[in-house]
Amino acid sequence: MASFDLSCGPYAARILPEQGGLIGALSWRAADGRLRQLLRRQGALAPSFEDTAKFGSWAMLPFANRAFDGVVDDGVRRFSVPGNDPAGAIHGFGCQASWDVLDRSDGHTVLEHSRSAGPDPYRYRARQTISLDQDGMTVSMTVTNAAETALPFGFGFHPWFACAADTRLRMSARGALLLGPRYRASGAVELDAGGPYAQGDVFAKTQETAWSFLGWDGVARIETPSAGLAITLTASETLRCPVVWAPAGADFLCVEPQSHAIGSPSEPAARKAAPLTQLEPGATLAGWMRIAAGALEGG
Repeated sequence: MASFDLSCGPYAARILPEQGGLIGALSWRAADGRLRQLLRRQGALAPSFEDTAKFGSWAMLPFANRAFDGVVDDGVRRFSVPGNDPAGAIHGFGCQASWDVLDRSDGHTVLEHSRSAGPDPYRYRARQTISLDQDGMTVSMTVTNAAETALPFGFGFHPWFACAADTRLRMSARGALLLGPRYRASGAVELDAGGPYAQGDVFAKTQETAWSFLGWDGVARIETPSAGLAITLTASETLRCPVVWAPAGADFLCVEPQSHAIGSPSEPAARKAAPLTQLEPGATLAGWMRIAAGALEGG
């Protein structure tokens, strides 16, 4: 099944199970009848297994973000994972795999991705439940360790939001990693007054934005007055280490709820701040994110 649509009330989503379980689009029809896209839309290039999609939203597992040099090291055991990036491995395997459709109705679907072979120890079963209701979209994830030994797991979601010159990001966190070249962490720092986005400043910058936050309160609000759109992202307690990233001058911003910090699969400083979760055989890691829209004056 190449793709299908979900809808409920004012919300509609396009699902691409064979392309990494991707949520390819999410739209919302406001009370005035205008249709607004909540996620960055697909360009001319189709998603492929060779490169992760730069639109929509997709899942990162069995670890989120970067395992530098293709190494997973939890301080007890160390092993290599297949590389898919010049720096090593990024975003795990789920976003480059085909997902099976276990259940589907008008506004709800359950997708499953299993990994039972590979050059590394990771064996797992992941289920992604995508549900639309009258007030938004909720995406829930479970990852179960199917290996015969305990392993370090993590996961996250990678939504891509459109960003205009007047887009503002409001979110609060207690700390962040100190990131150096290639996003490698040298330590962590406490943030004053909730950090750089606590006051909802304009996001667009002339330089790259890269944050790996710690102690997030679980709520991020993206407001674009020129589009008359406000998007509220919320996430479970298990996904309170979000990454905020965008290249210089980009027309998008990424706010990525995840269970651990950038580089935690491989870097001691990141692991000390927010490690992966050790799962015994048969144990499960679970979490969710929710995206909801509202109207703003001016758009």
